[in-house]
Amino acid sequence: MATEIKAPVFPESVADGTIATWHKQPGEAVSRDEVICDIETDKVVLEVVAPADGTIAQIIKNEGDTVLSNEVIAQFEEGAASGAAQTQAVQSEEKVEQAAAKTEAGAAPVVERAQPVADQAPAVRKALTETGINAADVQGTGRGGRITKEDVANHQAKPAAAPLTAAVGERIEKRVPMTRLRKRVAERLLAATQETAMLTTFNEVNMKPIMEMRKQYKDAFEKRHGARLGFMSFFVKAATEALKRYPAVNASIDGDDIVYHGYYDIGVAVSSDRGLVVPVLRDTDRMNYAEVESGIGAYAAKAREGKLAIEDMTGGTFTITNGGTFGSLLSTPILNTPQTAILGMHKIQERPMAVNGQVEILPMMYLALSYDHRLIDGKEAVGFLVTIKELLEEPAKLILDL
Repeated sequence: MATEIKAPVFPESVADGTIATWHKQPGEAVSRDEVICDIETDKVVLEVVAPADGTIAQIIKNEGDTVLSNEVIAQFEEGAASGAAQTQAVQSEEKVEQAAAKTEAGAAPVVERAQPVADQAPAVRKALTETGINAADVQGTGRGGRITKEDVANHQAKPAAAPLTAAVGERIEKRVPMTRLRKRVAERLLAATQETAMLTTFNEVNMKPIMEMRKQYKDAFEKRHGARLGFMSFFVKAATEALKRYPAVNASIDGDDIVYHGYYDIGVAVSSDRGLVVPVLRDTDRMNYAEVESGIGAYAAKAREGKLAIEDMTGGTFTITNGGTFGSLLSTPILNTPQTAILGMHKIQERPMAVNGQVEILPMMYLALSYDHRLIDGKEAVGFLVTIKELLEEPAKLILDL
């Protein structure tokens, strides 16, 4: 029985999406709830799954096509695989058996050669075109020696052998379209720089007290709570306390109005293969350190798998970004509008510091607070950042709520 496969119902903030990848092609057997298609929106990638066991009868929306909420993208045939798919599977099995028989007889195993690019699925043809890879150079692992997108990605990841001869003055270019997520991030960052009076103030924090506390209790913490004790939980809790003391930093501008939020939803910037995403920890004033660490860990895993949902990234009253993960020593983070401030963490670097008239080598981190000067005055911004510094350098005050 033929049924329609439709795009998911998009949230109000998402107008449309783009077919990113068809994981299955017409005639291929699929199982119930198996992912058959990815739809990329401005914020997340949505997965479309098979409604039952069966095959895709027809693809209506191809890769790269724009789709609307609940629009039909394919026709699905419930039941066993189509005759073409079954025949292909039988032929593939026969080839494997023949290769095995020849190997047992002492003959060299039969190696399937990749099919010409014209015979490949649309997703594979697109990948080969964008990467400039010759289909004949890729070892296909699909049915009948067909190339899959994974085969193209694996081939591209291999270190390229240096050519024996290179054309003098050869200059290679590759042009690929921006993903919807990357375009949306670019638009938001550009808008933040053009539509806000953004200013950045800096300070530095001695990380030695937190590092010593973490070293002493990290094993017991993980054993008790099942979560790794990192530095982010200290920064989230310190930022939450500082936001309580400086409400303007937790506010936003809506037209000519200032919206003061009576709750603390802190976004944590996460880098994924598809771009920068900012999942939000809700009500951080009510969370303990273990809950913060578990929440961040869960979001990081979902970001790597491309499974962050719209609701995971909706809202947020303040953002923390950690460029130190990649080795950044100092930077000026860009506001995540309509929020009015963002805290930038950086690499921990040992430096000689003057302490009580003596020079000590201490693990220091530069902190950066970018803020919208239309709402936040310099005095408030500096006071907010100094509060975070003091709480981190004396974590007992943070834990004891002093």
